[in-house]
Amino acid sequence: MQPYELSVAAAADAIRARELSPVELVDSVLDRLEQVEPHLQAYVTVMAEDARRAAREAERDVTAGRLRGPLHGIPMGLKDLIDVAGAATTASSRVRADHRAEADSTIAARLAAAGAVLLGKTHTHEFAYGLTTPQTRNAWDRDRVAGGSSGGSAVAVAAGAATFALGTDTGGSIRVPSALNGVVGLKPTYGLVPRHGVTSLSWSLDHVGPITRTVEDAALVLSALAGHDPRDPASLTTSGPSYRPGGAVELTGLRIGVPRNYYFDHVDPEVEAAVRRATAELESLGAQLVEVEIPMTRYIQATQWGLMVPEATAYHERTLRAVPELYQADVRILLEAGALMPAGDYLRAQRSRTLMQQAWARLLEDVDVIAAPTVPATAVRADDAAITWSDGTVEGVSDAYVRLCAPANITGIPSLSVPVGHDAAGLPIGMQLLGRPLGEPVLLQVGHAYEQTRPARRPAAV
Repeated sequence: MQPYELSVAAAADAIRARELSPVELVDSVLDRLEQVEPHLQAYVTVMAEDARRAAREAERDVTAGRLRGPLHGIPMGLKDLIDVAGAATTASSRVRADHRAEADSTIAARLAAAGAVLLGKTHTHEFAYGLTTPQTRNAWDRDRVAGGSSGGSAVAVAAGAATFALGTDTGGSIRVPSALNGVVGLKPTYGLVPRHGVTSLSWSLDHVGPITRTVEDAALVLSALAGHDPRDPASLTTSGPSYRPGGAVELTGLRIGVPRNYYFDHVDPEVEAAVRRATAELESLGAQLVEVEIPMTRYIQATQWGLMVPEATAYHERTLRAVPELYQADVRILLEAGALMPAGDYLRAQRSRTLMQQAWARLLEDVDVIAAPTVPATAVRADDAAITWSDGTVEGVSDAYVRLCAPANITGIPSLSVPVGHDAAGLPIGMQLLGRPLGEPVLLQVGHAYEQTRPARRPAAV
């Protein structure tokens, strides 16, 4: 196994044992990045010399016994919505072509303090307003979408061009590309990870979280990110307990809800079969499966779009008036549509969100975790605009990919996407685990337990 293939945990153990140096690890990942980047286009910018300089510094610290923790010397990518002092934050948009960040975002500063090595900034669907990241290609099949909006981060991790990466999630933008590229994506509880210095799409729905190769890695990265920041008005005052899951895979006593409605409606049969096999595996590990009814499903789409669209338009109001021609057409249309939404619709979406949060809280009193598909279909071809279901229903690709992820953004509950197999074309399938607010330790425990039952599978050489 080459260093670029290592998980965060395995690389950290090797660095701590002096079996691998940060320089060797970073060089290996940069070599891999150079090999695959022309084909995948995961990065907006690569900061190779800065990364090598940071790796040499990390090696000196490790040699001197100043190991900061499991992220020290680990190479990462940051979605290009996340400010790093002196670097561009383009949001993959011509609108931001000349932008340079004046200071680190909170999370970039925390990762730097943990000793993580920044490789570069990864592509997003423009301003995170989409579910495909069209400039980036799927790590498993270059003719298919990467998923979005954190497509660059997910592809980089899947392809070995980053050991971990960060994404943002407003309606599935961490979990969708993670599922489509066969990696782990965690959308934490709303407010657990600060967003100061992160370009917003919709402030009441935005989250930041890790994309990794394993659930244990997600826990290690979350531990470095979580914690109160007074500069984020939504930031929680608690950072929660330790997130690293234990070695045991026993799930006895846990109640796992399996939806009887919504989450398996208009879902590809191969996706459904893979997720149901995964839930059966959880049952074999001791968990009790409980059928649950998902509340207020008829309002999910209207609530998600009713919140996101006007908030996004408000954020972009000035530049949309000044330079509308610099936006991509799909994003500009959505932003212009937001200006036409009545205030009453936004207020009704807020009320619906409150009622939905209350209904989900009652649901999660009866089960510890809900298990469901992350997305209803695997990665579509890059030129596909819609999915046609077996009953003849036609659904836009973005609508399909956001549909099963949106409830966790609306309610603010944590959601973890884990790989659970592949379809007949060899494309990855993801299962999401949803839990109670600040229930990340339980989600990570369940995801880690499942992960131990299946061998890891990586994309073929690009």
